[in-house]
Amino acid sequence: MPMPRWWGQVNKRVFNPRAVAGGKWPVLTHVGRTSGATYHTPLDAYPVDGGYLFVLVYGSGSDWVRNVLAAGGARLRVDGREVELAVPRLIGEDEAFQALPDKVARPPRLLRITEFLRMDLATG
Repeated sequence: MPMPRWWGQVNKRVFNPRAVAGGKWPVLTHVGRTSGATYHTPLDAYPVDGGYLFVLVYGSGSDWVRNVLAAGGARLRVDGREVELAVPRLIGEDEAFQALPDKVARPPRLLRITEFLRMDLATG
């Protein structure tokens, strides 16, 4: 796991609410897989052909990732608009780097991030 889980808990409780309220970050809206509660998680969202790519800084075991995979999709607020995303799937570093535009910086190797989440724009 690239980043320690305790830092994720600090982010979730301290920084994420401020980021959501600030309106500058893309925000993923997803439903809890057991609670059914709606959650809003600020994330880096990178547009790729037909959808978005998310860098899994805390790995695929993060609550938001597990929620999205269980639900089969989520909504993303980005650039002042909402998009519906579907078909979430975990992908590796090679596939992620091929999908990302060249101008997008890759995560530093020091962080050892090897998992990414890709979702397609929902149709219909």
